[in-house]
Amino acid sequence: MSAETAGPETLGSLSDEPQQDPNSQQAKEISGKSPLRIALGRLARDKIAVVCAVVVLFFVICAMFAGTISDLFGVSLETPLASERVDGLNNGLPKPEMGPPVGPFTWEHPMGVAPRTGEDNLAYWLHGCRVSLLIAFTATLIASVVGVVIGLLAGFLGGAVDKVLSFFIDMFLTIPFLLAALTLAPILNERFNTSPDYPTIQKFSLVMVLAMFGWMGTARLIRGEVLALREREFVQAARVMGMPTSRILFKELLPNLAAPIIISVSLMLPAFVALEAGLAYLGIGVTDGVSWGQTILKAATPTYFREYPQYLWQPLLGIVALVLSLNLLGDAVRDALDPKTRR
Repeated sequence: MSAETAGPETLGSLSDEPQQDPNSQQAKEISGKSPLRIALGRLARDKIAVVCAVVVLFFVICAMFAGTISDLFGVSLETPLASERVDGLNNGLPKPEMGPPVGPFTWEHPMGVAPRTGEDNLAYWLHGCRVSLLIAFTATLIASVVGVVIGLLAGFLGGAVDKVLSFFIDMFLTIPFLLAALTLAPILNERFNTSPDYPTIQKFSLVMVLAMFGWMGTARLIRGEVLALREREFVQAARVMGMPTSRILFKELLPNLAAPIIISVSLMLPAFVALEAGLAYLGIGVTDGVSWGQTILKAATPTYFREYPQYLWQPLLGIVALVLSLNLLGDAVRDALDPKTRR
């Protein structure tokens, strides 16, 4: 087929699949649609992606309206008098009237109460979901912005700028994340543990640590994409026209990097959710406040694990469901945006 008779390129024509008949029903469905609409259509037809999106939406609603949902059930984070809810003669387990598994279901405490302290499990689960998503989303946003900007500059400017920025990318990649977190946490605790805003400072510090060691993958991905795009005709034309570098980067190149950026964000977010919970469990994350990881740490006591398993399984299942859904949704987004990897 000659260049004069070739049809316009679509997302489907970039794959290795046989060319479709332009008069077919499938070709008519995508005719005149933007690549984003075509990708959203593919995503909507993926049943796994739809289920995962619903699960993620459920957790987002729980995080955004944790206080409202707690009020609807009549539960709160207020520390009660432990003797009113906990049986001191039975290893500190909840009294039978405080809900399953040691008692019948009750709307006053739908998920039961915590051993020894008597804190409501539902309230702590909802607010733990809020903390996990807030920290992970903020860290992902900061890491993505830093990674995209550094990747754009390194790939487009090249030369000495590329060498310097690539050196910093490689240097941060050689630093073990867990070792750095274990080193920074005691310093921050020693410096701010007497501050009245210590819980907020601790969350902010955790976001900075996650973002500091999470931007390199995005930077390398964007740099590689820009190295290929900067030789394209539209970039060369913009240079000939005397367009400022900033305009070329953010008006010409950045819109063409939407797919890899979305894919990078969709894979970074679940990683940060798991890291936040893992660091809290190790005692170097959110230790002064509500956290799924802190609940798992308290529930890992053998007595509670055997006699009151739901105290451990409730936050653990929340983390597994959220991370798994985000990962599967990220894979589905990648397949929808890149037809060559479509299953």
